[in-house]
Amino acid sequence: MPLLLGCIADDFTGATDLANMLVKGGMRTVQTIGVPGRDGVAADADAVVVALKSRTIPAADAVAQSLEALAWLRAHGARQAFFKYCSTFDSTDAGNIGPVADALLDALGAKFTIACPAFPVNKRTIYLGHLFVGDALLSDSPMRDHPLTPMRDASLPRVLARQTPRRVGLVPWPVVARGAGSIRAAFDRLAGEGFAHAVVDAIADDDLMEIGAACADLALVTGGSGVALGLPRNFRAAGLLPERTDAARAPAVSGRSAVLAGSCSAATRAQVAHWASAHPAVAFDPFAGDAATVAARAIAAVEGDLAAGRPFLVYSTATPEAVAAVQDRLGRERAAGLIEEAFAIVARELVQRGVARLVVAGGETSGAVVQALGVEALAIGPEIDPGVPWTTSIGPRPLALALKSGNFGAEDFFAKSLAMLPPSR
Repeated sequence: MPLLLGCIADDFTGATDLANMLVKGGMRTVQTIGVPGRDGVAADADAVVVALKSRTIPAADAVAQSLEALAWLRAHGARQAFFKYCSTFDSTDAGNIGPVADALLDALGAKFTIACPAFPVNKRTIYLGHLFVGDALLSDSPMRDHPLTPMRDASLPRVLARQTPRRVGLVPWPVVARGAGSIRAAFDRLAGEGFAHAVVDAIADDDLMEIGAACADLALVTGGSGVALGLPRNFRAAGLLPERTDAARAPAVSGRSAVLAGSCSAATRAQVAHWASAHPAVAFDPFAGDAATVAARAIAAVEGDLAAGRPFLVYSTATPEAVAAVQDRLGRERAAGLIEEAFAIVARELVQRGVARLVVAGGETSGAVVQALGVEALAIGPEIDPGVPWTTSIGPRPLALALKSGNFGAEDFFAKSLAMLPPSR
């Protein structure tokens, strides 16, 4: 059966977030780790989400990887393409949202698309083109101090315009509030005036449903997972998608459990503190030596917990001031590379020693972990918190993985995640 929706995500946790949204909409969805190297990965899927690690790499590389993913999705029959990025529009003036969106438009022979990272249930809303995180403008939120993509401008039309030579317009909320017909008319007007991109306001899930309906005829949709909320309904209305009650299909996995946290977001810092107040936790020492040494020291610190089968946390999560101090001493790129490599080593060692259920916090960390473990694809299971489901790797040695965006999840997310699983054996 040909794919209905072919999705490209710029990081691994974002891909899982999108896959979760589509499953809740009744679409059988498979998440692949990178462009699949073989057929049959998604034989009966309605949607495939190709997870890339392209958010912070050079724009030319992000474009090349995204076009490769698009070619695979189109070869497997995808009727519509979706480019997924973070609900906080994580990017810099060099990209990668603008360059990738432009390249995908060209490859599809399309002239117009939208940009809508809104996710109201997680307090990401857009009003008059400005992105809010809760009650604060994006530029006044903790994202202003993100170590890789500091977001210090809340105006999405302005941010996107710095990343693309093409015209960027706006569909403001009063237009959105009048429904799909009004939104579609705004799309037609903007496209007719030569705009290639339109930032679309959304302050509630009802807005996202109407925006989704208005996007039914677009070759490419771009945004956060929230704007995908209305897309399954389009395929159902066209007679292409049956009603499903079995879209979530992640088999249970037994084994030991662990938590790995690399995000330095405010949400993950609170989650780390909550877990560490009652459970074993060990922090990486980035000054201990090379990645192998950093990883070895962390594993040695949890030996007792590992032997006893107690879940534990290994983390590099730190305050913005601590992160800045590490970057000043080691250099920004070296520090990031060391931490990712250390998490990759820890993940491989833990799985070799019987850990089969991992909660991972942070997009870059999740990417390092799943690549280190050789995961090719994920089946999507039950939702833990908005935007974060349990998944099960597809392959000869299944692993249960909860891949969490740094900004997502309640304070008790780590314990809540593990409590959803059957007792380990």
